This record gives sequence, C-alpha cells and structure tokens, in this order.
Amino acid sequence: MKLFIHGVPDTPHLWEPLISVLDLSENDYRAPALPGFGCARPAGFSATKEAYTDWLVGQMEDIGGGIDIVGHDWGALLTLRAVSLRPDLVRTWCVTNAVIDPEYRGHAMARRWATPILGELVMLGMRNKKRLLPAMIAGGMPKSLAKKEVPLIDKTMRQSILDLYRSADGLRFSDDWVNGLANLPQRGQLFWGETDPYVDLSVAKRFSERWNVPLHVETGAGHWACAERATEFATLLQSHWA
Repeated sequence: MKLFIHGVPDTPHLWEPLISVLDLSENDYRAPALPGFGCARPAGFSATKEAYTDWLVGQMEDIGGGIDIVGHDWGALLTLRAVSLRPDLVRTWCVTNAVIDPEYRGHAMARRWATPILGELVMLGMRNKKRLLPAMIAGGMPKSLAKKEVPLIDKTMRQSILDLYRSADGLRFSDDWVNGLANLPQRGQLFWGETDPYVDLSVAKRFSERWNVPLHVETGAGHWACAERATEFATLLQSHWA
C-alpha cells in the first residue's frame, strides 16, 4: 500500500499529479488529509507535532504493514518521526523538501508562525485569498495546485498551522526526534527541488550524508517539486519501490 502525507499549507490535492502519472487505483494508495487541513479538526485534537505523529502512526497501523510511505514538507517530518517509531510497518520511505535536522532553524515564515501575536497577524493577512493566491505561486506552488488549495486555507487550517509550528518551536526538534532517525529502515530516498527557498539544498545533503540516504536533486524545481515534476518523481519512486 502506498501512503502519501502532505505538508503545510497543503491538502491531498498536492498528490493528484503524482498519483495520475503513477496510474494508481483507489485500492493502491491512501492520501489522507492532516486533521484540520481542508477538513474538520476533531474535538480535542491538539494539532501538535506529537498529535499529528500519533495520527500518522494510527494511519499506518490501520493499513497493517508493507507500506511505501511518501511525505512532503511537514508530511516529510511526520513521516520520518512515525517511521522511526514503527519501522516494522514500513517497506520503503521517501521524503521530499523537508527533513528533521538539528542545525536547521526554520524558514522566515515558520519563525513568524511560531511567534505569538506575530503569527496571528500573519494569519490575518492570509485571509485575503486574492492576495494569497499570487503569493503562493510566487513562492513556488504550481498555479494549478494553488487554485485548488488556497480556497481551503480557512480559519481551522490557519489555527492548526500555528499550533503545529509552536509545538516544534518553529522547526527545532528535540533530541528524541533526531536520535530516533537511527531506527529508519534502510530503504529510504530523498527527492529535492534544487531551488527550494524554504529548506536549502544543503539541508538535504547534510541529511543524506549523515544517515546514508540516496538524494535525488531535481534541477530548477522548487519546494513543490513533487507536484511540479510529477513525472520525474514517479519515475524515481517506481525504481525505489522496485
């Protein structure tokens, strides 16, 4: 079973180009929405990094094993954490344009979201969809994807983003998240957009070297390389899964 985990501020729409190229049937994969991202946030759900990890582990346990998991952005971070906790459920793993790295201090927007009051002010600006749409496209989100996802960035998602980033102090991870990476299954892969303005390529190279994980760099692509270069990504994944 293939399991695709999106990031922030995305939804499962992120995976549509890739799933189309892979020609997967509905029985071949799952691409769930993170709670609060284009869907309801369950009562009592704290939207912390631990809560989302528990949610993802639950998704994996429901599948039952033999999983080929793929994560992007925060979905990549949660994938790495969940896979390090339950390597027994995983056949292969691949993450794109985000990794758990103790030296990475987060991009500028992550630091703003993590800061009380400032984060709320930023979110007020994100309510204006006419301004947000071109801003997301300028940041590298493919236009076709932005048109589907920007309308879904509602109050629930905005609050979930604040809660998530603050639980991680922006993007700073505790020793247990970092040290747990030693438990990752051997069949891993990195896929990286070369020009990502949020997580520099050097972060991917450092992770690749430290944990001995193959790194594919997609030249000229940005943070959303998994959608922007769906054909190239599909080719890599098919080889990785085989």
